[in-house]
Amino acid sequence: MNDYIDVRISLDPCTEDMTDLLAAVLADAGFESFVADAHGLDAYIRAESYDPSMESLVKMIPFQTTAVWKATLIEGQDWNSEWEKNYFKPIVVQDQVVIHSSFHADVPKCRYDIVIDPKMAFGTGHHQTTWLMISSLLKHPPVGEDVIDMGTGTGILAILSKMLGARKAVGIEIDRPAYLNALENISLNHTPDVELINSDASALSDMADSADLFIANINRNVITADIDRYASTLRRGGRMFLSGFYVEDVEVVTEAAKPYGLEPTDMISRDNWACLHLVKK
Repeated sequence: MNDYIDVRISLDPCTEDMTDLLAAVLADAGFESFVADAHGLDAYIRAESYDPSMESLVKMIPFQTTAVWKATLIEGQDWNSEWEKNYFKPIVVQDQVVIHSSFHADVPKCRYDIVIDPKMAFGTGHHQTTWLMISSLLKHPPVGEDVIDMGTGTGILAILSKMLGARKAVGIEIDRPAYLNALENISLNHTPDVELINSDASALSDMADSADLFIANINRNVITADIDRYASTLRRGGRMFLSGFYVEDVEVVTEAAKPYGLEPTDMISRDNWACLHLVKK
C-alpha cells in the first residue's frame, strides 16, 4: 500500500519553534515527513499507521496556541514527482555541498554533490539540524575513520561521510520505508560500501569500540535514552556529533553523556537548533 494521510495542523498563533517541536513529537509517533509554513504544518503518515486519536499529540507541545487538525487521504502516487512540484528544492551547505534530487535541472556546482530522491522519508537537508550536522562533518572530516550514523533517514550523512574520506560508514534506520529509500540513495551516489542496517539502537550491541565518529540527528529524548549505547561504540578519543534538539537542551544532553566519559568540546547552532560535539575520554 502506498496511501498516506496528510494531517494539516493549523496553529494560532504559529511560530517556527512551535512547528519544529510539533514535527519532533509527530515523528516519534510515526509520521514520516513534514512541510511547515507560517500558519502550521502538514504531517504525512502511512494510511495504515494513522489513528484519529493522534490529534491529542498536539497537546504535548508546551506553547499557548489553538490547533485545528484536519486529516486527508492521499492515494498512492509518484512521490518523487510530488516532491519535485511542491517541496524539495536543491540546497547548498557552506558552498561545499549541494543536495538535490535526480529530477532537478540547473543544480549549483559544489565540491560534494549528493543526490537524494526523498519519496516520503525525512531528511532532505533543508532542516536546520541536517545543515548543522553537514557543517560539522565539513569542519571535521572523518578521513580514514569509521563512522556510525544513527537514524540515518535518507542516508545523507552516511553518504557524505564516505565522500569526505571515511574508511567505513554504517547507517542505522528503524523505519523500513526510510531504510529502503536510503538504499536507493546510496546507489544513486555510487557509494555502495555504505552499510545500512534496518534496526534501532539494539543493533549497537555488536559494535562496541568500532567507531571513531558517532553521529545522531534524532531528538533529545531518544538521544538521552540511548546515549549509553552510543558511547559504547566509540573508541577512546572518538568523537560524537549530536543534533535534533534546541540550544536550551544542550545542558540536558551534556549531563546525560557525562557518566559515559563523553565531554563536550564545541556547540554550534542555527535558528536555536543545536549540534553538540563531544569526545570520549
